[in-house]
Amino acid sequence: MGKDPDPVDLQDVLPQPPSNKRSLRTGWTTGSCAAAAAKASVIATVSGKVPDRISIPLPKGGRATFDVFTDMYNRCYIIKDAGDDPDCTDGAHVTAETYVVADSDEILIEGGLGVGTVTLSGLGLKVGGPAINPVPQKMITEAIREVYSGGVRVVVSVPGGEEMAKKTTNARLGIVGGISILGTTGVVKPFSTSSFRSAMVQQLDVARSQGEVEAILATGSKSEGCARCLFPKAKPVVFTEIGDYSGVAIKHTAKLGYESVQWVGMVGKVTKLAQGMMMTHFHRSNVDTNVLREAALATRSNTRVIEAATATNTARHFFEVCLENGDLEPLLYLAKQAQHNCAKATNNTVKIDITMVDLEGSQAIVSTNPDVPTLYRKRRSL
Repeated sequence: MGKDPDPVDLQDVLPQPPSNKRSLRTGWTTGSCAAAAAKASVIATVSGKVPDRISIPLPKGGRATFDVFTDMYNRCYIIKDAGDDPDCTDGAHVTAETYVVADSDEILIEGGLGVGTVTLSGLGLKVGGPAINPVPQKMITEAIREVYSGGVRVVVSVPGGEEMAKKTTNARLGIVGGISILGTTGVVKPFSTSSFRSAMVQQLDVARSQGEVEAILATGSKSEGCARCLFPKAKPVVFTEIGDYSGVAIKHTAKLGYESVQWVGMVGKVTKLAQGMMMTHFHRSNVDTNVLREAALATRSNTRVIEAATATNTARHFFEVCLENGDLEPLLYLAKQAQHNCAKATNNTVKIDITMVDLEGSQAIVSTNPDVPTLYRKRRSL
């Protein structure tokens, strides 16, 4: 058994927080915690002594050091510290139990209580196997190899993981019975969008692997709630929350060979798409009020609607004035422009429809899909 390497300063791995009290603290992924717990458990199994602290290598260089704890079964665990990230696994006891396997040099990694089981293809993991992603598996292996060269069976568990998983997207991905062991860098950056983006892409991968050819993309929880009412016969797996990543999601559907996309969102993001902005975060792209004015003029709206287009820099005001005046034509014009730009982003290989919902997510206002019931069509039929 080798010597546990001394911990290395993390200054080259983690950005050092400034003195400003409002700076956000970084944390550790479940993958890092699992690797540390596994290494500590192997040391305990082979030497009979549980280390107080353990150091592991990180995927992009540097090391991380953790305090080690044991439960009533003498299993080693690490208390996950997510830093200032609002993570439902913060404080989780990421636990490892290890067994020496005679006449073998393999490391077998299994999932125990609270670690999910993969039931659908498309995740790059074996169906029926544990939801322990490739990077964490590699981290566990490398951490163990620092102290032991023989065969080892590792069982990773997370007490309470099944309840934690209810606050994640695991059910949509076909992961049942617990959380996933995640992480590509070993480090959690507060409010990082990378994990959201990865989950979004995985959702599209899983749905396509199940043979689905139509994706329903919603920009937020309210929009998704409305989308589920608008498409009641659609399977749960086809609904994907995409946030501000419309461009990423739409291009990924084209890459995967989807035939059609139903995009559902509110006026602000529809307007961004109408002006050709595929990243719709309000900090990254401002609403071009000329697009609103163009929509009002092109549809021959009244003076009040035209003036509302440039009265403020928000699409919301324009939307509200259109509703107050019973003039939804400019909103449909925006949806059609958004549809054109989104289709263009896929080189017109995917049929895309845009549905704009109200600010409460209670009903569809306009849609390029003739089969979607909207306030526009309801008024037209009166």
